[in-house]
Amino acid sequence: MTTVLLVRHGLTAVTGSILLGWTPGVGLDDRGRAQAQALAQRLASIPLTVIVSSPLQRCRETAEAIASHQGERVDDAEQVGRIPGVVPVSAAEGRDAVAIDDRLGECHYGDWTGQEMKALTADPLWRTVQEHPSAVVFPGPEGEALRDTQYRAVAAVRDWNARLGPDAVWLACSHGDVIKAIVADAMGMHLDLFQRISVDPCSLTVIRYTERRPFVIRVNDRGGAVADLLPAPRTPAADDGDAIVGGGS
Repeated sequence: MTTVLLVRHGLTAVTGSILLGWTPGVGLDDRGRAQAQALAQRLASIPLTVIVSSPLQRCRETAEAIASHQGERVDDAEQVGRIPGVVPVSAAEGRDAVAIDDRLGECHYGDWTGQEMKALTADPLWRTVQEHPSAVVFPGPEGEALRDTQYRAVAAVRDWNARLGPDAVWLACSHGDVIKAIVADAMGMHLDLFQRISVDPCSLTVIRYTERRPFVIRVNDRGGAVADLLPAPRTPAADDGDAIVGGGS
């Protein structure tokens, strides 16, 4: 079972007030850096096969903080092979080993990018985003459909799973709507229900992918032990992706 740790980036100075989208040059603030360090310390005992990040600065800074606590256990991105759309970033370039995958980048919000949230709530499209997100295409030439965001993000996760193999435990650092879309897919939920999922800054969401189905292990986790994220001994049922009748222990 390939285990994927999905991490939302830490806080920035405008998280929750401005829709950043793909705005460049926005990094973590002091709160976000503290969040990233705290999560990095929590995950230090989990040997991550690779850390993959959205190209946006706030995600890269979060991912690099986590990588800095992994020591030499994180493979350099070039050692796990090339995937289309992935840019390897090596320690030789002044960073800890983090791979950059554009498909994990934020939704392209088009003309909404850089707008204040309180202003966007007055836009008629806001209601559609809340109630029927699968129908949303954000305005402007750079606008993206939310369904396309989900498609590329899930494809990225599946590609990395196939590349890394069933024994891998790897981490992807991305954005709130992107992680919610991945979780909705793993749960077999229609995208129109994804607003029911909460993904807070620097929270941890964990999915185990088997041949039969994904298992959503944690969503929006913000504290506590992580030893259970290490791969469990293999059993025939686990290898097939069977669920335990009665729920298990």
